[in-house]
Amino acid sequence: MNTYLTTPTFDDIKQAHKRISEHAHRTPVLNSKQVDQKTGGRIFFKCENFQKVGAFKFRGASNAIFSLSEEDAKNGVATHSSGNHAQAVALAAKMRGIPAYVVMPENAPKVKVKAVQNYGAEITFCKSTLEARESTLEQVVEKTGATFIHPYDDARIIAGQGTSALELLEDHPDLDIIITPVGGGGLLSGTALAAKSIKPGIIVIGAEPANADDAYRSFKSGELIPVKNPDTIADGLRTSLGKLPFSIITEHVDDIVTVPEESIIEAMRYVWERLNMIIEASCAVPVAAVFDGKVDVKGKKVGIIITGGNVDLDNLPW
Repeated sequence: MNTYLTTPTFDDIKQAHKRISEHAHRTPVLNSKQVDQKTGGRIFFKCENFQKVGAFKFRGASNAIFSLSEEDAKNGVATHSSGNHAQAVALAAKMRGIPAYVVMPENAPKVKVKAVQNYGAEITFCKSTLEARESTLEQVVEKTGATFIHPYDDARIIAGQGTSALELLEDHPDLDIIITPVGGGGLLSGTALAAKSIKPGIIVIGAEPANADDAYRSFKSGELIPVKNPDTIADGLRTSLGKLPFSIITEHVDDIVTVPEESIIEAMRYVWERLNMIIEASCAVPVAAVFDGKVDVKGKKVGIIITGGNVDLDNLPW
């Protein structure tokens, strides 16, 4: 299956921003005095939980789908995802007027499965391993002739995800640090490309659950190390780091840090209770990294990309 495996440029991110501007929300950036007092820095949250489908993933999916030729789009699009990318592809395909076929693991959060169905995509369930996802997807693509949109190992997806950091730095050009979660690496690599192009001296850091630390280990060793069935509350970060994002992260990211499960849950609950904002566990990871002192933010201006707010309310971690 073909994916766009050429490294995107800053021009690609700027073009993506133009392409998706009529489809995606320009999300707000929020600040909290309580968080500033707690951390000793000035923390700015780029709220992608208020994006369409409730997550940043809509940026990449809409960029990929609206950049397809008529020929590539005619049989629809297909992907595999545990949730947010699935929803994003389903909605972007619906907006373009083409079918979407989504392979989802059988343990995907119900709230995300329902949303994918509501956007009109056809779901095929599989076992919750990467091998099962990929082999099931191959069958779906063979049957339908749909164009595969990879969740993160795709230049169009990475360019789309980079538009969030582009907006953040337009709103707050004096940031010292940007932190994002890292799973497959689409957001972190896109963020690093955008941020370093706009402001070369800015520090870009990825945050990851200690229970799913393949990006951390890959970054430190310089070799791509896949993760095997990680057990973390941050369901959006259970996937292995992709090859294309890894090559960009190696070149442009300054550090990757990890946080334990209890810190993720505490940070998630803090944001719900103190900021009155629903975030999912995955985007509590960079918040936990700041709260735990894994990133020194004292006296610094720090942007954190809040990646999504799609939470199964019947299965909260506390």
